[in-house]
Amino acid sequence: MKKAYQVLFLEDEPTIREVLTEYMTLSGYEVTGLERGEEAIEALKTKQFDIAILDIMVPGIDGFGVLQYIKEQKINIATIMLTALEDEKTQVKAFNLYADDYVIKPVSPIILLKRMETILRRVAPKERKEQQGCHENSYLEFEVCEEAYCVYWDGTKLPLTLSEYLLFLTLYKEPQRVFTREQLILRIFNEDYIGNDRIIDAHVKNLRKKLPISCIKTVIGVGYQFDEAELK
Repeated sequence: MKKAYQVLFLEDEPTIREVLTEYMTLSGYEVTGLERGEEAIEALKTKQFDIAILDIMVPGIDGFGVLQYIKEQKINIATIMLTALEDEKTQVKAFNLYADDYVIKPVSPIILLKRMETILRRVAPKERKEQQGCHENSYLEFEVCEEAYCVYWDGTKLPLTLSEYLLFLTLYKEPQRVFTREQLILRIFNEDYIGNDRIIDAHVKNLRKKLPISCIKTVIGVGYQFDEAELK
């Protein structure tokens, strides 16, 4: 029998909490609905959850405070920030605290469920995936989320800068191709960069430090290539 995913749902507006909780419950999730950040932290201390959906603006400790607690305690849980705040600064803060997604209210319950499903499919531990009837192959894999400009490895988001992400994406998407430094500059900076093409070497060096495997291959006299052999 499949085990239901455990959801921590922090939302102080009763109507929203009740409606979304009902949708999640009907979809097979077990939901713990709370309205204060302090309650969410206490729940995290006593129960294991698979995903937390955190409204930012709640009484007491806000959603960011709960997200910060999750980060500091290194709790293995997926997180979605649910908020009416649309400004870039707030969204950047959420992703800097390693939130997996950021959803603007009002949100369609169906869309929220799809976002939850996508994130859980990506970050769920292997044993949980097997319980749900999913099986991983024998190859190691990166997961690239182009909409969020980020790369995951084994469910963990890699701390890449935008330039490092674009460099990785370019090489990763065409592993059979060797890119020159000039071609990589065009992919990363378009035509806005003026300077030495050796800037690519610096980006490659920094990128290699952040990748879990040695998959960026130097092709002497030409440039760089993604090495698929490292994924086997």
